[in-house]
Amino acid sequence: MSSVADLAASVLPEDVGQALLVGRVWDVETGGPRVVAVSGSEVFDLQRVAGTVSELLELPDPAAAVRAALLDQDLAVPRWVTSDVVNASLEGDTARPHLLAPVDLQVIKACGVTFVDSMIERVIEERCAGDAGRAAEMRELVGKALGGSIGAVRPGSAEAAEAKRVLIDEGLWSQYLEVGIGPDPEVFTKAPVLSSVGLGAGIGIPAFSSWNNPEPELVLVVTSRGEVVGATLGNDVNLRDVEGRSALLLGKAKDNNASSALGPLIRLFDGAFTLDTLREEEILLGVEGPDGYRLEGRNTVARISRPFEELVAATHGRHHQYPDGFALFTGTLFAPTQDRDEPGQGFTHKHGDVVTIRSRHLGALINRVGASEELPEWTFGLRQLFGYLEGQRLLPAGSAGRS
Repeated sequence: MSSVADLAASVLPEDVGQALLVGRVWDVETGGPRVVAVSGSEVFDLQRVAGTVSELLELPDPAAAVRAALLDQDLAVPRWVTSDVVNASLEGDTARPHLLAPVDLQVIKACGVTFVDSMIERVIEERCAGDAGRAAEMRELVGKALGGSIGAVRPGSAEAAEAKRVLIDEGLWSQYLEVGIGPDPEVFTKAPVLSSVGLGAGIGIPAFSSWNNPEPELVLVVTSRGEVVGATLGNDVNLRDVEGRSALLLGKAKDNNASSALGPLIRLFDGAFTLDTLREEEILLGVEGPDGYRLEGRNTVARISRPFEELVAATHGRHHQYPDGFALFTGTLFAPTQDRDEPGQGFTHKHGDVVTIRSRHLGALINRVGASEELPEWTFGLRQLFGYLEGQRLLPAGSAGRS
């Protein structure tokens, strides 16, 4: 990019002029996270509207509240220049205002095995017991057995039940096929509250993993009422060797330091941008390695096997409530099989990989891979957030956020 402004434009949605974007910025002046709206070249401080993103989204009409605040000089304060904040984020310069993951009190949930291609890869991981060297052989074996016909099967249908019977008879039934075409989707907790990282931050691969990959995903942002009010992009960093040994190691495979990345911002639904817009979203993945390696992938959301509403209903309802809302990873079509080093070993990350996840309506989430043990530790938790908010409440009216 030729300039900082161009760099910022590459991170924001293509139709940024029509997008209603909210998120969080780390304010070095007050030493804590501020709820913000990004409008054109300016970043507006919404802390006087809501202390947390969760609080903002729990308003009866968050989009209308943000639009009204942007027209009220007493409520929304233009604090920063968009290009400055984006540039600081991408440079990893924590001494300057920079973007954080755009959610705060929301629980980070995730759905797995929601695309046929990735479902087959999970079966292969299981059959290989986490050994990447056996992946090519097992991919061919499973592919022949399934014959490609399973892609048209509706999860939970009579046809799915028949496919299950046939696969059991062939000795090929798997727990991943159970959640892929069975009646119930897989829903798990991806990361603790406040642990996700944002644009430009390092994403972590722990030392005990030697077969891993990014998972570019659409992330729905849902209120305590179960209402989807917006969306963002996510990287559900995955350790294939760990989960492949046993599905009971899912927590070890999915939840490590900096293993959940979200951003760059939440795009709120309004008249022109709705849940239906996202049903056709294309999410592009690019990996650029320090060794010159390049990998490209695509997550075509239209190929998801279960509708968004079914995934949300499986997460939230009378069986489970989320009083602060939740962010829901919806799964990925992308499962890299391209060899990176030795033939038959497939893809795995190397430290220094730059991962870019991009879509037309949500912008670009860019992160660099590092060792979980060496990346900055997660230290800003709920006690720190509440302490910061209490300190801001005690300041004289109008003093915070006006520099």
